[in-house]
Amino acid sequence: MFCGMNSSNSSNSRNSRNSRTASVAPTFRLWLMMVLEFAIWGSWLPLIWGYMGKDGLAFSDAQIAWVGSAFAIASIVGIFFSSQFADRTFAAERFMAASHLIGGLAILALYWAREIAAATGLGVFAVFFGLMLVHALLYVPTISVSNSIAFTHMQNARKEFGLVRMGGTIGWILAAWPLYFVLQGKEGAAAVAASRNIFLVAGITSLVLAAFSLCLPHTPPKRTTASGLAGIAWLKAAGYLSYPYLLVLFAVTFIDAVIHNGYFVLAGGFLGSKTVGIKPEWIMPVMSIGQVAEILTMAILGGVLARLGWKTTMILGILGHAVRFAVFAFMPQNQALIIAVQVLHGICYAFFFATLYIFIDAAFPKDVRSSAQSLFNLLVLGLGDLAAKWLFIPLQTRLTAADGTVEYRQLFLVPACMALAAAAILLVAFWPPRWLASGAEVEDDLETEPGAVA
Repeated sequence: MFCGMNSSNSSNSRNSRNSRTASVAPTFRLWLMMVLEFAIWGSWLPLIWGYMGKDGLAFSDAQIAWVGSAFAIASIVGIFFSSQFADRTFAAERFMAASHLIGGLAILALYWAREIAAATGLGVFAVFFGLMLVHALLYVPTISVSNSIAFTHMQNARKEFGLVRMGGTIGWILAAWPLYFVLQGKEGAAAVAASRNIFLVAGITSLVLAAFSLCLPHTPPKRTTASGLAGIAWLKAAGYLSYPYLLVLFAVTFIDAVIHNGYFVLAGGFLGSKTVGIKPEWIMPVMSIGQVAEILTMAILGGVLARLGWKTTMILGILGHAVRFAVFAFMPQNQALIIAVQVLHGICYAFFFATLYIFIDAAFPKDVRSSAQSLFNLLVLGLGDLAAKWLFIPLQTRLTAADGTVEYRQLFLVPACMALAAAAILLVAFWPPRWLASGAEVEDDLETEPGAVA
């Protein structure tokens, strides 16, 4: 039903964005797009680390870090190529369809990584890393492009984005529950072996989204008459970092991205450790408590932004990390409190990262918004993710005794202190101009460049 509306009615839909009828159907499609988009990622991220470890593929720490770096590599490549296509050349919904088709086949093939390695004579690591890199190169840009599609078809981003992006949180939660039944009753090596089903869930979901993307509202590229370097969207977006408030936000985003990605590197092993004692089949459901809280936080995000503003909302999001990691550090044996504190994930993500994406959409011109989203996702999914892998994986190894006991206090105080530092920087140095506080958009570069209206 929705696919038929895409080509024939897209022009009429865009011309009647203020009507109630025109806005309902695109909003549902945008919400469902987010459900599928983040279900893909949520299917494999929490459990892949154990699968690559000694009871699974037996990769070394360096090999695990390289696989974990695939998203970082993809985010760097994506800002130069994929975002340029989405901003300047390719209809965004078609970009999504092609990316999820190829990327979905790649991550689906990870289920048979050992078999492919045996058939081709290649090493298991070479096959596994190669397929993950292909998936990442195709998947990572779609996170920015999906945001761009959503912002293009929303009437009020501050009020609506939290509700639309809530779909991503629901998708992440839904991806966790099939694995509960797969892992139920299994422990140790058996649980690790069964966890390779994460790639089946992720691959099938990606192929579904590839088809559904053709049903999304038409989002044409913003072509430009500029030639040479002036026509390169990511260069134009990067130029806005010359404004101090955007540069400060860029730096703080990097710090918070390291903390955020570090949580996913460390949390699964921590929750399943003898210290905490959560059974393998309950690890993802426990982590999904944070996503449930995120749903509620997303629902109120518009009201929070209107009441507290950009800075205070983002500071609260960062401080959520500090509290959560402090509990991990000082009370790791209090299982009930460890489970309860997962609710802070909703504040950590929605109040900082979702607010960040809304702010980017408000602060950058329309013709470079996909590239601007990718510029910050270079930190969220790229450099921050890379730094988290290379910081926390070796740090945990260094703090692990011969009997497998981890010194969790020293480990988790590192991200807790980083969060406090990031919040302090934002408090002291982040001062967006008044026109952004009013919710205005950058419509014309010559008249409303950031900083030009103070």
